[in-house]
Amino acid sequence: MLLIRPLQDKDLDDLYTMALNAGKGLTTLPADRELLARKIDHARETFSQRCAPEAGLYLFALEDTESGRAVGISGIQARVGLDEVFYNYRLSLTVNASRELDVHVRTPTLHLSNDMTDTSEICSLLLSDDYKGGGNGLLLSRCRFMYLDEFRKHFSEKVFAEMRGVSDEAGRSPLWDALGCKFFDMPFSEADTLSGLGNKSFIAELMPKYPIYLPMLPDSARSVIGRVHQNTAPALKMLQAEGFNFNGLVDIFDGGPVVEAFIHNIRTVRESINRYVLVTHKSMDLDVPPAERVMVSNRAFRDFRVTTLPASCIGPDTVSLPEDVARALQVESGDSVRLAPLKEGSVRPTHGGGANGMSDLSGRGRPHRSHSSWD
Repeated sequence: MLLIRPLQDKDLDDLYTMALNAGKGLTTLPADRELLARKIDHARETFSQRCAPEAGLYLFALEDTESGRAVGISGIQARVGLDEVFYNYRLSLTVNASRELDVHVRTPTLHLSNDMTDTSEICSLLLSDDYKGGGNGLLLSRCRFMYLDEFRKHFSEKVFAEMRGVSDEAGRSPLWDALGCKFFDMPFSEADTLSGLGNKSFIAELMPKYPIYLPMLPDSARSVIGRVHQNTAPALKMLQAEGFNFNGLVDIFDGGPVVEAFIHNIRTVRESINRYVLVTHKSMDLDVPPAERVMVSNRAFRDFRVTTLPASCIGPDTVSLPEDVARALQVESGDSVRLAPLKEGSVRPTHGGGANGMSDLSGRGRPHRSHSSWD
Protein backbone atom coordinates (compact mmCIF):
# COMPACT_ATOMS: atom_id res chain seq x y z
CA MET A 1 0.00 0.00 0.00
CA LEU A 2 1.14 3.55 -0.75
CA LEU A 3 0.39 6.00 2.06
CA ILE A 4 0.80 9.75 2.45
CA ARG A 5 1.99 10.81 5.93
CA PRO A 6 4.10 13.61 7.49
CA LEU A 7 7.82 13.38 6.79
CA GLN A 8 9.82 11.82 9.64
CA ASP A 9 13.43 11.59 10.81
CA LYS A 10 13.71 8.04 9.51
CA ASP A 11 13.09 9.32 5.96
CA LEU A 12 16.38 11.25 5.74
CA ASP A 13 18.33 8.58 3.85
CA ASP A 14 15.51 7.98 1.38
CA LEU A 15 15.03 11.72 0.87
CA TYR A 16 18.74 12.26 0.29
CA THR A 17 18.81 9.47 -2.30
CA MET A 18 15.86 10.98 -4.16
CA ALA A 19 17.48 14.43 -4.11
CA LEU A 20 20.72 12.98 -5.50
CA ASN A 21 18.87 11.27 -8.34
CA ALA A 22 16.86 14.42 -9.17
CA GLY A 23 19.92 16.16 -10.59
CA LYS A 24 20.33 19.91 -10.95
CA GLY A 25 17.57 22.49 -10.76
CA LEU A 26 15.40 21.26 -7.87
CA THR A 27 16.02 24.27 -5.67
CA THR A 28 13.95 23.35 -2.63
CA LEU A 29 15.49 19.88 -2.26
CA PRO A 30 19.24 20.08 -2.87
CA ALA A 31 21.29 16.96 -2.17
CA ASP A 32 22.58 18.28 1.15
CA ARG A 33 21.99 15.99 4.14
CA GLU A 34 22.35 18.74 6.72
CA LEU A 35 19.82 20.98 4.96
CA LEU A 36 17.39 18.10 4.43
CA ALA A 37 17.65 17.20 8.12
CA ARG A 38 16.81 20.81 9.01
CA LYS A 39 13.80 20.71 6.70
CA ILE A 40 12.56 17.54 8.41
CA ASP A 41 12.98 19.21 11.81
CA HIS A 42 11.11 22.27 10.54
CA ALA A 43 8.26 20.07 9.29
CA ARG A 44 8.04 18.25 12.64
CA GLU A 45 7.87 21.59 14.46
CA THR A 46 5.13 22.69 12.06
CA PHE A 47 2.90 19.63 12.46
CA SER A 48 3.29 19.76 16.25
CA GLN A 49 2.40 23.49 16.14
CA ARG A 50 5.63 24.55 17.83
CA CYS A 51 6.36 27.30 15.30
CA ALA A 52 4.44 30.37 14.15
CA PRO A 53 1.68 29.46 11.65
CA GLU A 54 3.07 31.76 8.98
CA ALA A 55 6.48 30.06 9.25
CA GLY A 56 5.08 26.57 8.74
CA LEU A 57 6.62 24.03 6.36
CA TYR A 58 4.36 21.02 5.74
CA LEU A 59 6.27 18.12 4.17
CA PHE A 60 4.51 14.87 3.27
CA ALA A 61 6.14 11.54 2.47
CA LEU A 62 4.74 8.87 0.17
CA GLU A 63 5.52 5.61 1.95
CA ASP A 64 5.51 2.11 0.52
CA THR A 65 4.11 0.36 3.59
CA GLU A 66 5.46 -3.02 2.52
CA SER A 67 9.09 -1.85 2.48
CA GLY A 68 8.72 1.04 4.92
CA ARG A 69 10.58 3.31 2.45
CA ALA A 70 9.71 6.89 1.62
CA VAL A 71 9.45 6.92 -2.19
CA GLY A 72 8.16 10.46 -2.72
CA ILE A 73 7.81 13.86 -1.08
CA SER A 74 5.62 16.93 -1.54
CA GLY A 75 5.19 20.07 0.53
CA ILE A 76 3.43 23.31 1.36
CA GLN A 77 5.19 26.48 2.51
CA ALA A 78 2.67 28.39 4.64
CA ARG A 79 3.97 31.82 3.57
CA VAL A 80 6.88 33.02 1.44
CA GLY A 81 8.85 36.24 1.64
CA LEU A 82 8.40 36.95 5.34
CA ASP A 83 11.89 36.21 6.65
CA GLU A 84 13.74 36.76 3.36
CA VAL A 85 12.58 38.67 0.29
CA PHE A 86 10.99 36.41 -2.34
CA TYR A 87 11.87 37.40 -5.91
CA ASN A 88 10.37 36.74 -9.33
CA TYR A 89 10.46 38.46 -12.68
CA ARG A 90 7.16 39.78 -13.99
CA LEU A 91 6.65 39.67 -17.76
CA SER A 92 5.18 42.91 -19.04
CA LEU A 93 5.21 45.35 -21.96
CA THR A 94 6.90 48.71 -22.24
CA VAL A 95 5.22 50.87 -24.90
CA ASN A 96 6.95 53.77 -26.64
CA ALA A 97 5.07 55.85 -29.20
CA SER A 98 5.57 58.96 -31.27
CA ARG A 99 2.64 60.32 -33.25
CA GLU A 100 4.90 62.66 -35.20
CA LEU A 101 7.14 59.82 -36.37
CA ASP A 102 4.24 57.36 -36.64
CA VAL A 103 6.10 54.93 -34.36
CA HIS A 104 4.44 52.61 -31.87
CA VAL A 105 6.82 50.11 -30.28
CA ARG A 106 5.83 47.46 -27.74
CA THR A 107 8.81 45.88 -26.02
CA PRO A 108 8.48 42.81 -23.77
CA THR A 109 10.32 43.36 -20.50
CA LEU A 110 11.15 41.66 -17.22
CA HIS A 111 10.60 43.57 -13.97
CA LEU A 112 11.93 42.38 -10.61
CA SER A 113 8.91 41.61 -8.42
CA ASN A 114 7.97 40.60 -4.87
CA ASP A 115 4.30 40.01 -5.73
CA MET A 116 4.03 36.57 -4.12
CA THR A 117 5.06 37.77 -0.66
CA ASP A 118 2.79 36.38 2.10
CA THR A 119 1.32 33.75 -0.26
CA SER A 120 1.28 29.97 0.32
CA GLU A 121 3.41 27.86 -1.99
CA ILE A 122 3.09 24.22 -2.96
CA CYS A 123 6.62 22.94 -3.39
CA SER A 124 9.18 20.13 -3.10
CA LEU A 125 7.43 17.58 -5.32
CA LEU A 126 9.69 14.60 -5.94
CA LEU A 127 8.87 10.97 -6.78
CA SER A 128 11.26 8.04 -7.05
CA ASP A 129 11.66 6.82 -10.64
CA ASP A 130 10.63 3.29 -9.66
CA TYR A 131 7.20 4.54 -8.56
CA LYS A 132 6.30 6.84 -11.42
CA GLY A 133 3.03 6.00 -13.14
CA GLY A 134 -0.08 4.31 -11.83
CA GLY A 135 -1.46 7.52 -10.33
CA ASN A 136 1.27 7.77 -7.68
CA GLY A 137 2.33 11.26 -8.77
CA LEU A 138 -1.29 12.39 -8.69
CA LEU A 139 -1.69 11.15 -5.13
CA LEU A 140 1.57 12.79 -4.03
CA SER A 141 0.61 16.17 -5.47
CA ARG A 142 -3.15 16.30 -4.91
CA CYS A 143 -3.06 15.22 -1.28
CA ARG A 144 -1.80 18.74 -0.54
CA PHE A 145 -5.03 20.29 -1.81
CA MET A 146 -7.05 18.21 0.63
CA TYR A 147 -4.83 19.48 3.45
CA LEU A 148 -5.04 23.10 2.26
CA ASP A 149 -8.82 22.99 2.26
CA GLU A 150 -9.10 21.16 5.57
CA PHE A 151 -6.94 23.71 7.42
CA ARG A 152 -7.46 26.92 5.43
CA LYS A 153 -6.82 29.22 8.37
CA HIS A 154 -3.12 28.32 8.22
CA PHE A 155 -2.74 29.35 4.55
CA SER A 156 -3.46 32.22 2.20
CA GLU A 157 -6.56 32.15 0.00
CA LYS A 158 -4.33 32.00 -3.07
CA VAL A 159 -1.60 29.39 -3.54
CA PHE A 160 1.12 29.17 -6.16
CA ALA A 161 3.77 26.86 -7.54
CA GLU A 162 7.11 27.89 -9.02
CA MET A 163 7.86 25.41 -11.78
CA ARG A 164 11.34 24.21 -12.70
CA GLY A 165 12.58 25.98 -15.84
CA VAL A 166 14.60 24.75 -18.80
CA SER A 167 18.16 23.53 -18.21
CA ASP A 168 20.32 20.92 -19.90
CA GLU A 169 21.75 17.68 -18.48
CA ALA A 170 24.80 19.54 -17.22
CA GLY A 171 22.57 21.92 -15.26
CA ARG A 172 23.11 24.94 -17.53
CA SER A 173 20.25 27.40 -17.98
CA PRO A 174 20.03 29.48 -21.20
CA LEU A 175 18.42 32.36 -19.32
CA TRP A 176 21.06 32.33 -16.60
CA ASP A 177 23.88 32.20 -19.14
CA ALA A 178 22.45 35.23 -20.94
CA LEU A 179 21.42 37.29 -17.92
CA GLY A 180 22.10 36.11 -14.38
CA CYS A 181 25.76 35.21 -14.78
CA LYS A 182 26.49 38.74 -16.04
CA PHE A 183 25.69 40.05 -12.55
CA PHE A 184 26.60 37.11 -10.30
CA ASP A 185 29.77 35.74 -11.90
CA MET A 186 28.93 32.16 -10.98
CA PRO A 187 27.45 29.15 -12.82
CA PHE A 188 23.73 28.50 -12.65
CA SER A 189 24.15 25.35 -10.56
CA GLU A 190 26.05 27.24 -7.86
CA ALA A 191 23.55 30.11 -7.70
CA ASP A 192 20.65 27.65 -7.61
CA THR A 193 22.31 25.68 -4.82
CA LEU A 194 22.93 28.82 -2.76
CA SER A 195 19.28 29.79 -3.16
CA GLY A 196 18.17 26.32 -2.05
CA LEU A 197 20.44 26.52 0.98
CA GLY A 198 18.71 29.74 2.01
CA ASN A 199 21.52 32.14 1.06
CA LYS A 200 19.32 34.50 -0.94
CA SER A 201 20.58 37.88 0.22
CA PHE A 202 23.03 38.02 -2.68
CA ILE A 203 20.06 38.27 -5.06
CA ALA A 204 18.95 41.59 -3.58
CA GLU A 205 22.52 42.88 -3.53
CA LEU A 206 23.47 42.03 -7.09
CA MET A 207 20.32 41.69 -9.22
CA PRO A 208 19.66 44.75 -11.45
CA LYS A 209 16.65 46.76 -10.30
CA TYR A 210 15.88 48.16 -13.75
CA PRO A 211 13.68 46.47 -16.40
CA ILE A 212 15.32 43.87 -18.62
CA TYR A 213 14.41 44.39 -22.30
CA LEU A 214 13.95 40.94 -23.83
CA PRO A 215 15.04 41.89 -27.39
CA MET A 216 18.50 42.48 -25.92
CA LEU A 217 18.73 38.82 -24.91
CA PRO A 218 19.69 36.05 -27.36
CA ASP A 219 16.99 33.85 -28.88
CA SER A 220 18.13 30.90 -26.75
CA ALA A 221 17.27 32.82 -23.56
CA ARG A 222 14.01 34.37 -24.79
CA SER A 223 12.72 31.01 -25.98
CA VAL A 224 12.81 29.40 -22.51
CA ILE A 225 11.08 32.17 -20.54
CA GLY A 226 7.84 30.76 -19.14
CA ARG A 227 8.67 27.19 -20.20
CA VAL A 228 9.19 24.18 -17.91
CA HIS A 229 11.86 21.50 -17.80
CA GLN A 230 10.82 18.37 -19.68
CA ASN A 231 10.72 16.41 -16.42
CA THR A 232 8.36 19.01 -14.96
CA ALA A 233 5.86 19.00 -17.83
CA PRO A 234 3.63 16.29 -16.26
CA ALA A 235 3.46 18.24 -12.98
CA LEU A 236 2.45 21.40 -14.84
CA LYS A 237 -0.24 19.53 -16.76
CA MET A 238 -1.64 18.15 -13.52
CA LEU A 239 -1.75 21.61 -11.91
CA GLN A 240 -3.47 23.06 -14.96
CA ALA A 241 -6.11 20.32 -14.70
CA GLU A 242 -6.62 21.41 -11.08
CA GLY A 243 -7.29 25.00 -12.16
CA PHE A 244 -3.84 26.58 -11.82
CA ASN A 245 -2.94 29.22 -14.42
CA PHE A 246 0.21 31.11 -15.39
CA ASN A 247 0.22 34.47 -13.57
CA GLY A 248 2.88 36.28 -15.60
CA LEU A 249 5.73 35.67 -13.15
CA VAL A 250 8.84 33.61 -13.88
CA ASP A 251 11.80 32.38 -11.86
CA ILE A 252 14.73 34.81 -11.84
CA PHE A 253 17.27 32.04 -12.43
CA ASP A 254 15.87 29.73 -15.12
CA GLY A 255 12.69 31.51 -16.28
CA GLY A 256 10.33 28.74 -15.15
CA PRO A 257 6.67 29.85 -14.92
CA VAL A 258 4.72 30.56 -11.74
CA VAL A 259 1.17 29.20 -11.69
CA GLU A 260 -1.50 30.05 -9.13
CA ALA A 261 -5.07 29.28 -8.05
CA PHE A 262 -7.49 30.20 -5.27
CA ILE A 263 -8.05 27.28 -2.91
CA HIS A 264 -11.82 27.27 -3.38
CA ASN A 265 -11.37 26.96 -7.16
CA ILE A 266 -9.03 23.94 -7.07
CA ARG A 267 -10.73 20.91 -8.62
CA THR A 268 -9.82 18.49 -5.82
CA VAL A 269 -11.32 20.93 -3.29
CA ARG A 270 -14.49 21.50 -5.30
CA GLU A 271 -15.12 17.79 -5.82
CA SER A 272 -14.26 16.54 -2.34
CA ILE A 273 -16.90 15.04 -0.07
CA ASN A 274 -17.05 13.69 3.48
CA ARG A 275 -18.23 10.23 4.53
CA TYR A 276 -18.35 8.22 7.74
CA VAL A 277 -16.07 5.20 8.02
CA LEU A 278 -17.47 1.67 8.00
CA VAL A 279 -14.67 -0.81 8.67
CA THR A 280 -15.38 -4.04 6.84
CA HIS A 281 -13.94 -7.51 7.38
CA LYS A 282 -14.82 -8.61 3.85
CA SER A 283 -12.08 -9.10 1.28
CA MET A 284 -11.91 -6.34 -1.31
CA ASP A 285 -10.02 -5.92 -4.57
CA LEU A 286 -8.10 -2.68 -4.15
CA ASP A 287 -6.04 -3.08 -7.33
CA VAL A 288 -8.08 -0.99 -9.77
CA PRO A 289 -6.94 1.53 -12.42
CA PRO A 290 -6.31 5.15 -11.34
CA ALA A 291 -9.48 6.25 -13.16
CA GLU A 292 -11.53 4.10 -10.78
CA ARG A 293 -9.81 5.16 -7.55
CA VAL A 294 -10.40 7.95 -5.06
CA MET A 295 -8.19 9.54 -2.42
CA VAL A 296 -9.28 9.19 1.19
CA SER A 297 -7.80 11.26 4.03
CA ASN A 298 -8.20 10.99 7.80
CA ARG A 299 -8.57 14.81 8.11
CA ALA A 300 -5.98 14.97 10.93
CA PHE A 301 -3.71 18.00 11.31
CA ARG A 302 -0.74 16.44 13.11
CA ASP A 303 -0.78 12.98 11.52
CA PHE A 304 -2.42 13.63 8.16
CA ARG A 305 -2.74 10.43 6.17
CA VAL A 306 -4.04 9.71 2.68
CA THR A 307 -4.29 6.60 0.53
CA THR A 308 -6.48 5.45 -2.34
CA LEU A 309 -9.28 2.91 -2.72
CA PRO A 310 -11.87 1.97 -5.36
CA ALA A 311 -14.68 4.48 -5.88
CA SER A 312 -17.09 1.56 -5.54
CA CYS A 313 -16.44 1.63 -1.77
CA ILE A 314 -18.41 4.87 -1.42
CA GLY A 315 -22.01 4.72 -0.25
CA PRO A 316 -24.64 7.44 0.30
CA ASP A 317 -23.47 8.15 3.87
CA THR A 318 -20.48 5.88 4.48
CA VAL A 319 -17.30 4.59 2.88
CA SER A 320 -16.27 0.96 3.39
CA LEU A 321 -12.63 0.55 4.44
CA PRO A 322 -10.80 -2.78 4.76
CA GLU A 323 -9.18 -3.26 8.15
CA ASP A 324 -5.63 -2.70 6.88
CA VAL A 325 -6.62 0.54 5.13
CA ALA A 326 -8.43 1.81 8.24
CA ARG A 327 -5.39 0.91 10.35
CA ALA A 328 -3.03 2.74 7.97
CA LEU A 329 -5.26 5.83 8.06
CA GLN A 330 -5.63 5.53 11.85
CA VAL A 331 -9.44 5.70 11.69
CA GLU A 332 -12.28 3.59 13.10
CA SER A 333 -15.92 3.01 12.23
CA GLY A 334 -17.88 6.22 12.73
CA ASP A 335 -14.94 8.55 12.04
CA SER A 336 -15.31 11.17 9.31
CA VAL A 337 -12.97 11.02 6.30
CA ARG A 338 -12.62 13.16 3.19
CA LEU A 339 -12.64 11.76 -0.33
CA ALA A 340 -11.73 13.23 -3.72
CA PRO A 341 -11.19 11.79 -7.21
CA LEU A 342 -7.62 10.70 -7.87
CA LYS A 343 -7.72 11.54 -11.57
CA GLU A 344 -9.57 14.35 -13.28
CA GLY A 345 -12.66 13.16 -15.07
CA SER A 346 -12.43 9.73 -13.45
CA VAL A 347 -15.44 10.09 -11.15
CA ARG A 348 -18.23 12.33 -12.34
CA PRO A 349 -19.72 14.59 -9.64
CA THR A 350 -23.53 14.83 -9.57
CA HIS A 351 -25.91 16.90 -7.50
CA GLY A 352 -28.67 15.37 -5.49
CA GLY A 353 -30.31 15.02 -2.09
CA GLY A 354 -32.23 18.25 -1.87
CA ALA A 355 -31.75 21.82 -2.95
CA ASN A 356 -28.16 22.01 -1.77
CA GLY A 357 -27.00 18.57 -2.88
CA MET A 358 -25.78 16.06 -0.33
CA SER A 359 -26.38 16.54 3.37
CA ASP A 360 -23.55 17.76 5.58
CA LEU A 361 -21.42 14.83 6.71
CA SER A 362 -18.53 16.79 8.13
CA GLY A 363 -19.60 16.62 11.73
CA ARG A 364 -18.10 20.06 12.29
CA GLY A 365 -21.37 21.98 12.63
CA ARG A 366 -21.14 23.81 9.31
CA PRO A 367 -22.12 23.02 5.71
CA HIS A 368 -19.42 21.38 3.64
CA ARG A 369 -18.16 23.54 0.80
CA SER A 370 -18.75 20.88 -1.87
CA HIS A 371 -22.36 19.80 -2.22
CA SER A 372 -21.77 16.83 -4.50
CA SER A 373 -21.85 13.08 -4.61
CA TRP A 374 -20.37 10.66 -7.13
CA ASP A 375 -21.74 7.93 -9.32
